[in-house]
Amino acid sequence: MNLPNKLTCLRMLLVPVLVIIAYIPVESLDATVGFIPIRNLILLAIFCLASITDYFDGHIARKKNLITTFGKFLDPIADKLLVVASLLVLVEFRMIPAWIVIITEARELLVAASRMLQAKKGNVVAASWYGKVKTVSQMIAIILAFLCASPFFMFVEGNTESIFVGGTAQYVLNILMSIAMCISLIASVFSGWDYIKVSKDEILESK
Repeated sequence: MNLPNKLTCLRMLLVPVLVIIAYIPVESLDATVGFIPIRNLILLAIFCLASITDYFDGHIARKKNLITTFGKFLDPIADKLLVVASLLVLVEFRMIPAWIVIITEARELLVAASRMLQAKKGNVVAASWYGKVKTVSQMIAIILAFLCASPFFMFVEGNTESIFVGGTAQYVLNILMSIAMCISLIASVFSGWDYIKVSKDEILESK
């Protein structure tokens, strides 16, 4: 197994570690550093490490021509598992509403179905600009959610940052997280629509 594939496998292994840390009943993990729970900081570190492996496995595979069928199969699965596990943890922590995950995963199903239809005809659908915006903003939103440790759009519930334990810092982080999550959702909807348009003929085909 080459290095890029090992990094992909490492990313897969980090997903259950992230889930275990999120749910393990250890009271000391709920202590805070400033206003951020230690548990959140550990989850953030795991998420960032996994995201870094995502960058390097692709970079090394392309640079050293180590692209394999195994890597092409497992890499997107590892990516999706990391994101959905992180989002579900945030839902469990009541930092984001469940409908965000529903929209995100509906888009992923549309993309997977569209690519499958195109693959049958030998076509490869490149990632759209909206898809790239979705990926970047989604990563930023998840990182900020673990950092701000306060619910999605909580800043609209009060006129001042006094409603936040962390004061101004947490207030600003909540605004940035909420905006990044909204950008991710909008980009998800538009990129999903792009894939539907690409596969419209195949979807409506009667034979």
